[in-house]
Amino acid sequence: MKTEGTPKMTVLHAPVGVRSIVSSLVAFFIVASSVTFLLDRGQEAQVQMAVEHGRQEVQVKLEAGLQEPAIRGTTEAGEASEEECNWSRGRWVYDNVSRPLYSGLKCAFIFPEVACDKYGRKDVMYQHWRWQPHGCDLPRFDATKLLEKLRNKRLVFVGDSVNRNQWVSLVCMVEASIPDDRLKTRIFNGSLISFKALEYNATIDFYWSPLLVESNSDNPIIHRVEYRIIRADRIEKHASVWRDADIIVFNSYLWWRKQKDDMRMKVMYGSFEDGDAKLDEMEMVDGFEIALKKLTEWLGDNIDKNKTRIFFAGSSPTHSWASNWGGEDRNKCLNETEPIYKIGYKAATTDYSLMAKAKSYFKTLEPKGIQVQILNITELSDYRKDGHPTVFRRQFVPLTKEQIADPASYADCTHWCLPGVPDVWNEFLYGYLMYK
Repeated sequence: MKTEGTPKMTVLHAPVGVRSIVSSLVAFFIVASSVTFLLDRGQEAQVQMAVEHGRQEVQVKLEAGLQEPAIRGTTEAGEASEEECNWSRGRWVYDNVSRPLYSGLKCAFIFPEVACDKYGRKDVMYQHWRWQPHGCDLPRFDATKLLEKLRNKRLVFVGDSVNRNQWVSLVCMVEASIPDDRLKTRIFNGSLISFKALEYNATIDFYWSPLLVESNSDNPIIHRVEYRIIRADRIEKHASVWRDADIIVFNSYLWWRKQKDDMRMKVMYGSFEDGDAKLDEMEMVDGFEIALKKLTEWLGDNIDKNKTRIFFAGSSPTHSWASNWGGEDRNKCLNETEPIYKIGYKAATTDYSLMAKAKSYFKTLEPKGIQVQILNITELSDYRKDGHPTVFRRQFVPLTKEQIADPASYADCTHWCLPGVPDVWNEFLYGYLMYK
């Protein structure tokens, strides 16, 4: 067996009888030779990871361990057209050399609900996975270059707690490049949280607006309501906050999902002040379309296409149904430590239809020269059943005895540990801002 280049393993399927025994021996020596090669390269950790699992996964993990840890071809990959380089299709590669991009324990701006290692998570493999698109590479993230791009500019994330998860990720990704604490600040102002890199006069904001238009869930702290109500024709209160932004990243999926089969919402037209208020009850997805329509109208009437870039993040999957990957539903994503390795995996419970609806509405802006770029992060996130906080996060409400006895009952399988999956979402954002 040649030792030059990247050695690969093939899982052999032998016939029964003598040929089966011989083939099995050949497969054994191939495995043994590959392991020896890896040990010589000082890759003991990757070997241990590969050996612990079945033969079907050995090939995937050995190849992953031998990938170059640095992302190659930053400019070339970034300048490729979407047809030439589809970043959203690929696989997760284990890389404990160039990942994580920052330390969650050292990031002063991390939020306690996603600081998993701080709150007791001992396995750290979830921090060491790099997303590798098929046939191309993501641009290498460079915090200093991004801050230069944002000099005298304002980037705003608008949405729910998953979008805040992405905002925290980006703040941690850039603040590590600013060692002087006097040159970076974080300010809380109601629904708005601002991170400022003072040397660059760069601002990275998060604004709480989970349903895009005005709603009864707009309070950034007290917003868990049984019945969700949106105001179909009211967006200006929120839009006034992001109106002057140079870059806007919207996200709004989580709050439109049904928490139970018969869940519906209410849409308010008019106002109580004017005496023409009317409430209609409808399906959640219909409310989503009403909010999208109002947002699209506002963007078409107010956005300066020569100044502002607009992004809409794809749906972030949850992993609350373990039967999707062959587990027991009662466990949710508890104790998961590795991704799903099946290429092209899509969970039965992951809804891709909402993203398709968003695309169709934003397409109506193209005749006006306004482009809304979708950050298609759904499939790559669907693989990562291991990336959630589960019980390793701050609990803002004291746990009951029943919850303590059944950890899966309160496991968070919606948000993402940091460092982790949202870092890749921001690598997508970085690639579009810098090279596309």
